[in-house]
Amino acid sequence: MSANLKKVEKSVATIELIIPSNKFEEGLNYAFKKNAAKFNIPGFRRGKAPRAIVERYYGEGVLYEDAIEYVFDEAYKEALKAFNLEPLDYPDINILQIGKGEDLVLEATVPVMPEVELGEYKGIEIEKIEYDVYDGDVEYELEKLRQQNARLIPVEGRPAEGGYIAVIDFEGFIDGEPFEGGKGENYELELGNNTFIPGFEEQIIGHNVNDVFEVNVTFPEDYRVEELRGKSALFKVTLKALNKKELPELDDEFAKDASDFDTLDELKADIRKKLEEKNKLDAENEMKEKAVIKVVENAKVDIPDVMVERQIDISLRDLDYNLRYQGLDLNSYLSITGKTLEDLRKEMWEGALNRVKTQLVIEKIAEIENIEATEEEVENKLKEMAENYRINLEELKKSLTESQINGIKEDVAYYKTIDFIFSQCKIVSKEE
Repeated sequence: MSANLKKVEKSVATIELIIPSNKFEEGLNYAFKKNAAKFNIPGFRRGKAPRAIVERYYGEGVLYEDAIEYVFDEAYKEALKAFNLEPLDYPDINILQIGKGEDLVLEATVPVMPEVELGEYKGIEIEKIEYDVYDGDVEYELEKLRQQNARLIPVEGRPAEGGYIAVIDFEGFIDGEPFEGGKGENYELELGNNTFIPGFEEQIIGHNVNDVFEVNVTFPEDYRVEELRGKSALFKVTLKALNKKELPELDDEFAKDASDFDTLDELKADIRKKLEEKNKLDAENEMKEKAVIKVVENAKVDIPDVMVERQIDISLRDLDYNLRYQGLDLNSYLSITGKTLEDLRKEMWEGALNRVKTQLVIEKIAEIENIEATEEEVENKLKEMAENYRINLEELKKSLTESQINGIKEDVAYYKTIDFIFSQCKIVSKEE
């Protein structure tokens, strides 16, 4: 068997496969034995007619499909290996020559892993990014800490008003029937924060503890639960308690209670330090992103459509997964936005193309620079994952498949390569 690589255009390879006549004859014999019992020819018991009679009766081509299947796989794999091609999908097969006693000539067209032609990726100029920490930022964090350490003081002898925290039991009805998710007990609702159904909180204001009353609302058209959108509902509510926040004074005693520091100044200094570290990390990540964008722009690669389509498939699965956390799914999202799946795929095309190109370019740089994940780096990543998932490290390892472990190694190498690119950058100030 022999093969010719006719062309590789836009990462689609066209390969001519030549299967010798004797090999094709072997395939025809295989096809005949496989299908012999299916042939019903007058004068012969089923499955007992000679091959020559079967071909004369049904036509010579009756065995071609199975014969081609028999010989193709071996020839195709040999060709891929010989031309160092990595297929991304099943090939389209075209028959160029076929006949009894002749060489079988096939043409296979298949998208293949594209070649990446890197441009400049060392010495990339990146404008320096810096984010300052202002006094207002520190004060904002202090106020958040103050709110977290607030005490709840019962309100007695006064009706509900904005800023109070109402403790309520409620049950909702639509057309006189209770609905799923419409019931709650001892639910704490801070009045004025507008975290509940629009119009609900306002109807609690003015009521006293132990009041039993009705609240009428209409669910928004974009409400997260599709079945409730636009529906009018009646809630039976019992106001069980009213509390208000008592915020601590911002002083040294507050610092001692809310942190490991003895003075408010020390607490402020620690908050500023952490904000500075966060800002530095954010700025560095932003510069890394800009560096990668430039490196990818400098590279050339013909990306076959199948790679982009697969990336879109991944994005759609992720979107559907995230929507389900909001009580939706992909179909309901399409219904809300008035889009078709085809519309959404078109919108995702450019972003998917950029993600695929970025992945290929980063992998090519890793290959050239011999950047791989070490065992220690993978172990550290697994420890980080175990901490995030709050499970034992060994349990995590046992739960992961070999494929998932390899994926983690690839991720570590990917971000290690981005760090390498950034380390080679020339960081310039705006004034330069």
